[in-house]
Amino acid sequence: MGLFGDFMIVLNLKTYEQIIKNPLYYVDIVKEVVGESGVRVAIAVPAPYLKEAVERYSDVYAQHLDPYSPGAHTGSIVAEMLASLRVRGTLINHSEKRMEPGMVRKAIERAHLFNLETIVCGETPGECEMLAESSPSFIAIEPPELIGSGISVSTAKPELIVDTVKKIKAKNPAVRVLCGAGVNNKDDVKKALMLGAEGVLLASAFVKSENPKEFLRDLTSVF
Repeated sequence: MGLFGDFMIVLNLKTYEQIIKNPLYYVDIVKEVVGESGVRVAIAVPAPYLKEAVERYSDVYAQHLDPYSPGAHTGSIVAEMLASLRVRGTLINHSEKRMEPGMVRKAIERAHLFNLETIVCGETPGECEMLAESSPSFIAIEPPELIGSGISVSTAKPELIVDTVKKIKAKNPAVRVLCGAGVNNKDDVKKALMLGAEGVLLASAFVKSENPKEFLRDLTSVF
């Protein structure tokens, strides 16, 4: 383990064309790099591929969770489903899948009933502070204007990370803070960690890389 100790990388595969063509390719890459580096890397996989992904790798996340009990909720993903698949956890309230605050709170509660980790996304320090009251496992600060922009929040708005970490830790010290939006290389990761983040959440830079394995190896070299 490197300079920054016990931190983690979270990779969100979203629904890019590359994923649809060969979803398990990326899961296998993560498993191999984790085996080499010892760095924790979680991978958020689209729902249709969760079962196969979990059979190959132990740190698989769902990309969304609805705050419902089993029943008449067509098209929803409930905690019992994810628990039955033995996924590690779930993203909640991603900027591309936003939920009302009360629904976010209920989704966190339902996930934790089944021992699922939760990574809850917030767009501002104030929202992240509010989310910390529900005690998710992680909160990821993701200014929506920087997602997929190629510009890292740690570079464009370093004060945002510092403020977010301060507010979350004051509200609930047990919640770990991730930096999302525009993380593109190991320098972005280093900056985020120097500013107080405890890991990073990224998507397109990994999936669309010409060599995803070498890209991920480069990121894990920071830790």
